[in-house]
Amino acid sequence: MYQIIDGKKISQEIKDELKEKTAALKADGKSICLAVIQVGSDPASSVYVGNKKKACAYIGIESLAYELPEETTQDELLALVRRLNDDDKVNGILVQLPLPKQIDENEVIQTIAPEKDVDGFNEKNVGALCVGSKGFVSCTPFGIIQLLKRSGIEISGKRCVVIGRSNIVGKPISLLLLRENGTVTICHSRTENLKEITRQADILVVAVGKPKFVDETFIKEGAVVIDVGIHRDANNKLCGDVDFEKTAPHTSAITPVPGGVGPMTVAMLMYNCVSSVE
Repeated sequence: MYQIIDGKKISQEIKDELKEKTAALKADGKSICLAVIQVGSDPASSVYVGNKKKACAYIGIESLAYELPEETTQDELLALVRRLNDDDKVNGILVQLPLPKQIDENEVIQTIAPEKDVDGFNEKNVGALCVGSKGFVSCTPFGIIQLLKRSGIEISGKRCVVIGRSNIVGKPISLLLLRENGTVTICHSRTENLKEITRQADILVVAVGKPKFVDETFIKEGAVVIDVGIHRDANNKLCGDVDFEKTAPHTSAITPVPGGVGPMTVAMLMYNCVSSVE
């Protein structure tokens, strides 16, 4: 029988730990403040921003919300980011992606001060991850490592395969698995003999952005499968990059969608916010 890795439960444990830490920091006279910037009113972004505000309120982190109109210019957004960089009261800055087409996302991310970049996307934080020095780690990959560790899944010495090479998930999770002494292979759209490689994985991380892309033919019997995707299927039901029904019986442990990786992203954002003060 396979284990379902419960991201809701684990993320709640992390938030409860952070709530205690935040109370202790407050007792020491240290407050935590996260500035969240949203440009436009994309419905999915609004849900994510709402979840982040709720998590802040639960943990005891002050949140500042900047809801800017769709037609906001790049210069206006960069001016706000620079103002928040200079504001000593603000510990973390988060710009909700995606941004409208008139704004260069990369320039915005690189303008956020690295020490306030709680999303872990700034090149200085990514570089720190590459060389193993201190910096913020992007929240989804960081959450995956916590899911594995807190579920008692050994990474050291294991064959880890990541499908997807995005800057937000694929590349950083590969580096984090390597940091935990996993033996890591990255696969992508140009990989030949994909199934031959994925069937060697003890731990398979799937971040391809294609609904139900991975089924039981991709995995070794007894592998651990982490599903990073989130989509709506033909019946408007949430599903991941992995066909859960077909794949789960062949795994030793698997994350569901919803309720797997998703809740961890917000929990690790909160972790980064608290770390910015510590």
